[in-house]
Order: sequence, then structure tokens, then C-alpha cells
Amino acid sequence: MAYYYVEPEVAGGLGKHTVLDSSVHPPAITKLHYRIINWLGDALLESFPALIVTREAASALNEANASGYECRELELTVSDSFREIYPERRLPEFLWLSVTGVAGHNDLGIAHDSRLVVSERVLDMLKAFGLNHAIVENY
Repeated sequence: MAYYYVEPEVAGGLGKHTVLDSSVHPPAITKLHYRIINWLGDALLESFPALIVTREAASALNEANASGYECRELELTVSDSFREIYPERRLPEFLWLSVTGVAGHNDLGIAHDSRLVVSERVLDMLKAFGLNHAIVENY
């Protein structure tokens, strides 16, 4: 099976309620607050070291028995500028995509350089939900 590096859209950053341990690398997050500043529409987003995914895409991963991840709840907020620019825009529900797998072995894993690595079948699933602003390269 082929594997790919995926560098997702960065639509915002870690919010002030994020709890993380920066004494380790990558920093370990125990509570995630993702703050959207400008979302272009992808189903998978990041703000190092966190990944988030739409509930719809997460359900597809679950139904396909993809390996190497857990989905968790998160706090999601939007910036004032986002509300001003897109007053009517509704965001989908997002979940924290906690990657636990081994790169090149599980469907989702984190490489030694901290980049996300996904199997071809997971890449195809994510593309179906919107992955237009991600950088994708061969692993």
C-alpha cells in the first residue's frame, strides 16, 4: 500500500484554553482549543502539533476501520475577524484527530519529522470530504 505525507490547511491556531506540555517534542496536548481565523473548507486542519477533522470525515474513517487514530472532543471558537468577514457562515462540527499510529504501517501515523502520514485509502477518503488546500507528497 502507498503512503503519503499530508500537510493540512492551517485555518487558525491553538486557542488560549489549550493545555500542553512543551517540555517534550512534539508538545503533548491534554486539552485542545482550536481557534478558526480563516477556513478555506478542508475537512482536515492543523495547528502544530494538533490535527482536527470534520465529524463527517471522522465517521467515514471509523466506518472504514482505519487504524492509528482516536477522535476526541475539542473546544472550537472563531476569531472576531472571521465573524465579521463571514457573518452567515456555519462551520461543520470538528473533532480532535489524535494520531496514535506508526507512519507507513497504520492508516494514520506521525513521521519522525512530525508530519502526518496517511495510507492511500485514507487519503482518498479525506479528499472526498475536501482536502484542496493540503500539501500531499509521497512518503
